[in-house]
Amino acid sequence: MSLSNSLVEKDLSSYIHPYTNLARHQEVGPLVIGRGDGVRIIDDQGRSYIEAMSGLWSVALGFSEQRLVDAAVRQFKVLPYYHNFSHKGHAPAIELAAKLAELAPGHLNHVHFTNSGSEANDTVLKMVWYINNALGRPKKKTFLARQLGYHGATVGSGSLTGLPASHRDFDLPAIPVRHLTCPDFYRFGLPGETEPEFSARLAQELESTILAEGPETIGAFIGEPLIAAGGVIPAPEGYWAAVQELCRRYDILVVVDEIITGFGRLGTMFGSDYYGIKPDIMVLSKQLTSSYQPLAAVVVSDAINDILVRHSGSLGSFVHGFTTTGHPVATAVALENIKIIEERGLVEKAGSLGSLLQQGLAKFASHPLVGNVRGAGLIGGIELVADKQTKRSFEQRGAVGSYIFRRAHDHGLIVRAIYDTIAFCPPLITTEDDLSDILEAFGKTLEDAASWVKAEALS
Repeated sequence: MSLSNSLVEKDLSSYIHPYTNLARHQEVGPLVIGRGDGVRIIDDQGRSYIEAMSGLWSVALGFSEQRLVDAAVRQFKVLPYYHNFSHKGHAPAIELAAKLAELAPGHLNHVHFTNSGSEANDTVLKMVWYINNALGRPKKKTFLARQLGYHGATVGSGSLTGLPASHRDFDLPAIPVRHLTCPDFYRFGLPGETEPEFSARLAQELESTILAEGPETIGAFIGEPLIAAGGVIPAPEGYWAAVQELCRRYDILVVVDEIITGFGRLGTMFGSDYYGIKPDIMVLSKQLTSSYQPLAAVVVSDAINDILVRHSGSLGSFVHGFTTTGHPVATAVALENIKIIEERGLVEKAGSLGSLLQQGLAKFASHPLVGNVRGAGLIGGIELVADKQTKRSFEQRGAVGSYIFRRAHDHGLIVRAIYDTIAFCPPLITTEDDLSDILEAFGKTLEDAASWVKAEALS
């Protein structure tokens, strides 16, 4: 038996995959990835694929950055693990906290580390509840989120997530949260409505919800600068300005989930910079380490930190954290990762390359299957429809997207299908030639899909 066959058998008999149709997986088995090389990955059969999704929106520096490997090895040799409980600390976590405080916008100068974005957003939940208890506001606990927003998969963060599939049969939401209309102008804008008018209407909905619930019950509004996993949905013109104004008016914290948009993805260091957001709390992960190590960070304002300090003094401790909070190897890799991004000017490069990506994707807008092309920086989305004029979706939602996801593999390309929206999020180190390869491979895949749709009479 070959090693490949052995791995497949072990996978099917032992491994429960995340975000996978487990029944179908028993039929098709895994695509076993053997190694990475720059923006490409190579499977165990030697087939190469250009990774147009940076893994899971996350591998800024590609899959073979030796400096990150060396940073991890150096730290493993010096201090492979130590905790940060009870006044303990170590240089990588301390230095990284200081670096993030330097980079973060506004008065976000204090950092708490977790192992994943889901844990980070759970931490935000607890912090918001904790500080409102400290301020004598025990009712101010409800969160406002958006439909199609994605904030994680744990009980708390999964509740904040606005995707029905994340809730179904998991008994979520399990916390007080209200999900507002997704700011998707293509799908939810009214006939004749402009983007600013659409944003104003969503602001009215936000204010009506605040007043109906009672401002004294709402602790925070959470949102991604650009909704990514929910379908690549850029914020419409005027949206974030209106949201922030209302949150300030009613004393509601603004939590910005930068797990995908942080560290250059939109051509600015953070999505907050791109959209002019001034958050009270910012959540970071993914490109923080290029996902070479699991790490996330919650960055909070001076005002919030003052409350945490004061209340923990009253209670005797801030009783929250994990065994591997601020892990020395993960934080050492993050420091090197940020250093490389800065040295190579990858944030600025993402801005210029992002313009080329958006221009390249826009050329598919005339294709019969393409209803909408959207994105910002190095994130793009193409929404497929059965009828361009009416925006009618395919009757079997996700079938065409799934076909393109699978068929792209045959053209050496990995994209992501979010139902019938195809997402692109190439690494920050992508070159113009790589981008041309991505667009060419997708063009071939789209033509294959058009033939398949016709043959299957899906439109």
